[in-house]
Amino acid sequence: MRAEGGFPYLRRSIIVSAMAVALGCGFVWAKSAIVGTAPISRPTVTSLTGKLLAREERPAEERVRLRLASRDPETGRPIQVRVNLDSSDDRAELTEGAVIQLRARIVPPAPPMLPGGYDFARASWFSGLAATGSALGPVKVITPGDSDSVLRKIQRSLSHHVRENLQGSPGALAAAFASGDRGAIAPEDEDAMRDAGLTHLLSISGLHVSAVIAGAYFIALRLLALFPWLALRVRVPIMAAGAGASAGIFYTLLTGAEVPTIRSCIAAVLVMLALVLGREPLSMRMIAVGAMLVLLVWPEAVINPGFQMSFASVIAIVSLHSSAPMRAWGAPREEPLWRKWPRQLAMLLVTGVVIELALMPIGLFHFHRAGIYGALANVIAIPLTTVASMPLIALALLFDCIGAGAPFWWLAGKSLELLLALAHWTAAMPGAVTMMPEMGRGAFALFVLGGLWLALWRGKVRLIGLLPATLGLILLLQVRAPDLLISGDGRHVGITGEAAGELLVLRESRSDYTRDNLTETAGMSGELKVLDDWPGAHCTPGYCSITLRRGDRDWQVLMARGKTMVPERSLASACERADVVISERYLPWSCHPRWLKVDRAMLEQSGGLTIDLERGTVRSVAQDEGQHGWWSPPDRLPRKARYPEPSGSPEADAAAATFTPQ
Repeated sequence: MRAEGGFPYLRRSIIVSAMAVALGCGFVWAKSAIVGTAPISRPTVTSLTGKLLAREERPAEERVRLRLASRDPETGRPIQVRVNLDSSDDRAELTEGAVIQLRARIVPPAPPMLPGGYDFARASWFSGLAATGSALGPVKVITPGDSDSVLRKIQRSLSHHVRENLQGSPGALAAAFASGDRGAIAPEDEDAMRDAGLTHLLSISGLHVSAVIAGAYFIALRLLALFPWLALRVRVPIMAAGAGASAGIFYTLLTGAEVPTIRSCIAAVLVMLALVLGREPLSMRMIAVGAMLVLLVWPEAVINPGFQMSFASVIAIVSLHSSAPMRAWGAPREEPLWRKWPRQLAMLLVTGVVIELALMPIGLFHFHRAGIYGALANVIAIPLTTVASMPLIALALLFDCIGAGAPFWWLAGKSLELLLALAHWTAAMPGAVTMMPEMGRGAFALFVLGGLWLALWRGKVRLIGLLPATLGLILLLQVRAPDLLISGDGRHVGITGEAAGELLVLRESRSDYTRDNLTETAGMSGELKVLDDWPGAHCTPGYCSITLRRGDRDWQVLMARGKTMVPERSLASACERADVVISERYLPWSCHPRWLKVDRAMLEQSGGLTIDLERGTVRSVAQDEGQHGWWSPPDRLPRKARYPEPSGSPEADAAAATFTPQ
């Protein structure tokens, strides 16, 4: 009774929390069963016939993405396939609703290359995508498509119109702001915006939707107030709130109605509703209602970094500005402008720093990277975007109706050039990006617990949230990169801790995806160095060996890198002298390393691996995936590889002589 009297809502909160968790899990499982789409069984080259559901133009990559409703070439079940088509093969007849035929190479959506990496297979499962690939020739239009929807036509024509009036990178950014089309943004600009902490400006999210709704609200408020007869008979703020909400919904639909945009629109419309009802527009209750509405429709979004970042930033803003010190600091007062503006600028800077601190654990957990100067860059970039760039683009589009938009396009281009210059300058600064290996789920949970406690409680008791956050920071400081990184196909191996600032790799790769996965998992931003060029490695055309000093012992690692056939006895002898053997092919049963054999048979079941030699631990993609539909390793026994016996031929003798690792 004493405990209940001291904490009257403790029992109720425990029961409600347990029910909420159970209900959330039920929603996720239900949606997975309803919309989950199993991937195709294997990569294949086939002829696809299907209905064109959507197309996405990506001028910066010189290609177009087509989403087709087709059939599985093996089972005949209905599936959706995403195919990349070269821009040179694009045709005006390729519109939504057209029935087309093309030859393409399609593959199942890829699982994470390494543990902790981006899970495209899971995202595809919930979006209904069963395969991705590339067209291998021209596309044949069997049946012309229906006319595009009005919104789709407006979006495309708006994007093209903006890029025609603003050339180059500023035009690509302006098209993204106006229509949500990011396909024309150059990769180097996108990388600079990411490293400068300004990526949120490229996607239509809370900032853009809020700017549109706020602009429509204040314009409607001022215009309606010009009519005294109307202002005396109706509540003008209610009508203005309706105009703002309508503008936000239209902008959301116009820019593609992506999940982050819908999420932001829901939150902004709730703010308008709170204003109409006379309630506090920014509150934790509003955030809770918005999150609940989103999770009812997209329960899988709870593990999405976009969902976590958007709500974490809003929670940080509401918590900060509802605190007593910030209320006192930001309270209206009679003062000259030379004192008012520095105070408001300081509030904006503090808000940016708090947001960066709230987002940093999420960025490190999902992307293994966090920006250092993002708070400072956003102090300039956010006002520049909301006060200058977006209004100027809107004015340019408005005055284009009478052919007088050129001056506004010029001003908009200059403001966007300034934004890009800020991004490139910030990204190029020393230490602009912090790279770290994955922090681990325990440390991330401590950061989340500490952050929520700091945000939800008031008074001195909220400082208790610093304890789990500090424990998370201690665990984060103890994180070290794994010693070996092995991709799911066994072709790519990364070795950390040998070359200062560089990652040793088994073979070169021209794939940005492979390079980014290796460097992010290793927690480094340096260059890749091939083992052939490393003096501590011994390489032959077929294999490489290296000795790694970890802990109090030396580890012998043997890695296959080619298709050179090696006599079975020579391979078995080399395996006996190695602690770890890695191969993209099947290794014979006679290959028995001292500790671990990683070959195709194992990787088919485990996926990519990270190995910590000092601790003797192995982490696999399969461990992170669990028993879900998007992860289905082959349910069969591995084949036994066939290796030629020593034949006495010069080729076999030469292979055996050069194979012995040092």
